[in-house]
Amino acid sequence: MKITCYTGGFVQTNGYLIETPDGNLLIDAPEGITEWISARGVRVDGVLLTHQHYDHVTDAAALKTLGLKLHAFAGYSQDLTLESAARGWGLPISVVPYEIDEIFDMEKVLEIAGLEIELAHVPGHSTDSVTLYLKDHGVLFSGDTLFAGSVGRTDLPGGSTRQLMTGIAKHLMTLPPETRVWPGHGPGTTIAREKVENPYLE
Repeated sequence: MKITCYTGGFVQTNGYLIETPDGNLLIDAPEGITEWISARGVRVDGVLLTHQHYDHVTDAAALKTLGLKLHAFAGYSQDLTLESAARGWGLPISVVPYEIDEIFDMEKVLEIAGLEIELAHVPGHSTDSVTLYLKDHGVLFSGDTLFAGSVGRTDLPGGSTRQLMTGIAKHLMTLPPETRVWPGHGPGTTIAREKVENPYLE
């Protein structure tokens, strides 16, 4: 399995390309990732959204024009993308509407592109936040729940510090220490490093 990180948009959002002998996946849809994928000439089997804040779905509609299926915890809404809130803030945030093709079944391991992916609902940063754990490869895609040295902000609509910290403790800190964490912003890290160095997890 090969993982390549793409970073795009004005808040520098990470998207990830996972390539396997049995297929390829994208994690999240930040601005510019459609052009990036097209330039690489890579066939992609699906897009898994960690959550639907605007910066993670800017290219969602564009990816659908390539025939890709979107998978997420919930259907599209302007509340999830923060477009509704942004109007109140006076910010020009706008996302081209899209349709989610598959809603995650949180009770089952997701099998796609030859991978088995364990899903966990970890709200607190957003109501629809999920993490994606590839147990066989020791890799976690954390979205905006856990970062290197930080955690997701909880002052946005639907945010809850208590929910986020409870979810991180239950679903992330219980993973093997050597688990590699690929977050929605910033550099990668490991569960072991965050247990020791992350000031928000003391």
